[in-house]
Amino acid sequence: MTSAYRHLVEAAVPTRQAAALLGLSRTTIYRKPAAPVDHEPVVPPNKLCAAERAEILAALNSPEFVDLAPLQVYAKLLDEGIYLGSVSTFYRVLQENEQVKERRRLAKHPARAIPELVATAPGQVLSWDITKLAGPVKGKYFDCYLMVDIHSRFIVGAHVHATESGVLAVEMMKEIFGIHGIPEVVHADRGTSMTSKTVAGLLSDLEVTRSHSRPRVSNDNPYSESLFKTMKYGPTFPDRFASLGDARAFISEFVDWYNHAHQHSGIGFHTPANVHYGFADSVAVKRSQTLAAARAKHPQRFSKATDPKILALPGPAWINQPKEGTETEAA
Repeated sequence: MTSAYRHLVEAAVPTRQAAALLGLSRTTIYRKPAAPVDHEPVVPPNKLCAAERAEILAALNSPEFVDLAPLQVYAKLLDEGIYLGSVSTFYRVLQENEQVKERRRLAKHPARAIPELVATAPGQVLSWDITKLAGPVKGKYFDCYLMVDIHSRFIVGAHVHATESGVLAVEMMKEIFGIHGIPEVVHADRGTSMTSKTVAGLLSDLEVTRSHSRPRVSNDNPYSESLFKTMKYGPTFPDRFASLGDARAFISEFVDWYNHAHQHSGIGFHTPANVHYGFADSVAVKRSQTLAAARAKHPQRFSKATDPKILALPGPAWINQPKEGTETEAA
């Protein structure tokens, strides 16, 4: 069958038609057979010889074309009345000689350091961000500045202004530090105000470590992002605020509710205020006593003799917990 196919091809019958006449697949014909001698692979009639491939490589590497893409070389050669092969063949020849790569000078950005922060008590690490609040008309927004303690989830400060600026952020921080003390670390994303010289100068003067999220990595500032979601997905959050005063009044009410009434799942369903000011321990003891009494009265209703894990007091709060820390805790 292979010899018949070869005779048809030599008689100028197209390869596709020859294979169809003999009921063969061209891939089967070209594939190297397991048995030698009588079943030698058929050399494709359109295959370039070594000299032709060398000519293509020499043209691509010539001073005139070495900095051009194969498609451009192909077009320029045609303009000169020269055809050496198809564009695909040009790429195959380059691939065979390990010359297919990006030739342009591209900017190489160094890997950003991953912020790894831990807070074992309130007042150590504060996270802040700015979110937009829709104003009375389309295109009008108010800027809400919020700073939260990542260990207790307590909102230590919230201001609403008509504009965003580093000066206003510094005013908020001075007020917060005067009430709650100077933290060890202040974390934020890379917004204009967060990276401003005014904010950097204040934190530097107070010897507070500045920490920033990596570009386009929202997970590096999870506490502020989660806080904004809780606020904006709440049932009382309006579509628009009629005025700056209305926005400030809403944020004031939200902060009071969040700090003193909201039982946060991330801190054992305690309120942020109880954790921040050290009342969570006594609340946890009271809860445990209530559960113990219920367990003694109806033991058949409890599968375990311990309190639910969801009520456990919060441990260290992390931003990007290191792997070695995770492995140590697991051990």
